[in-house]
Amino acid sequence: MSTTDTRPLADRIAAAPISWGVCEVPGWGHQMPPARVLGEMRELGLRATEFGPDGFLPAGPDERLAVLGAHGMRAVGGFVPAVLHDPEVDPLPAVRAALSTFAACSADTLVLAAATGRDGYDSRPGLGADGWRTLLTRLDTITAVAREHGITAALHPHVGTMVERADEVLRVLDGSDVPLCLDTGHLLVGGTDPLALAHRATDRIAHVHLKDVDASAAEQVRDGRLGYTCAVAAGMYRPLGQGDARIAELVGVLESSGYDGWYVMEQDAVLTAEPAPGEGPVRDVTAGLRLLAGLGAGQWAVGR
Repeated sequence: MSTTDTRPLADRIAAAPISWGVCEVPGWGHQMPPARVLGEMRELGLRATEFGPDGFLPAGPDERLAVLGAHGMRAVGGFVPAVLHDPEVDPLPAVRAALSTFAACSADTLVLAAATGRDGYDSRPGLGADGWRTLLTRLDTITAVAREHGITAALHPHVGTMVERADEVLRVLDGSDVPLCLDTGHLLVGGTDPLALAHRATDRIAHVHLKDVDASAAEQVRDGRLGYTCAVAAGMYRPLGQGDARIAELVGVLESSGYDGWYVMEQDAVLTAEPAPGEGPVRDVTAGLRLLAGLGAGQWAVGR
């Protein structure tokens, strides 16, 4: 979303547990404990994070805030997959419950995904005209319900969901009023140029997930030659500045347009075991913070 008075970029950098391999997908990989994940975020100088999947943090708002506060972290919001295309499935009760928790934690962004109803992101069903009408109507409904809670709902085009490919992103832009979460990685894998989308739809972008991508691996996922989970495990997502997503250019376009939202360090990772101290995902996040620091986003403890 555009505004005429932006906060400094350094104040809008946040983390996400998925960068430490913490994911809602059953069997995704080794799940690091909250104390270590939040502790490493803090050590890097980060002060805000998305919640992560259900079960990572306590369900109760008071307990959740206590855990975050113990590590000097504030809540940004979180990723909420919901089945939006099936008229037999009502997503609103679960979405309302999430919104209540978000509001109680002073989190301002609901990152919504159009879930398939299946586990994981390696396959998805087709969607006909009736399904699209239902999905688009529900996007507008959830956008309005979130606004009632003082929260911005942002649709996250995501591999393995009902909104993945470039034509589907455009269909959402044309057929609903929902703001977008611009995820540089998922968009590129799905065939959308994130930089072109930033130019085209600046006023619809309410939230940003930053990850860099190996374009050749992304093409294999897009063509069905490689499953998404396997691609992530094999290193499809690269530290910021070391892939093909043109992160620096994208941040420049958004900042010059007056974007005032969060930039979330959100690089999907799959772990096989608990990393040694100072090793593992923290190294990739550190590299990303170095890139952002070079863009004038401030200084972090990036001496690892």
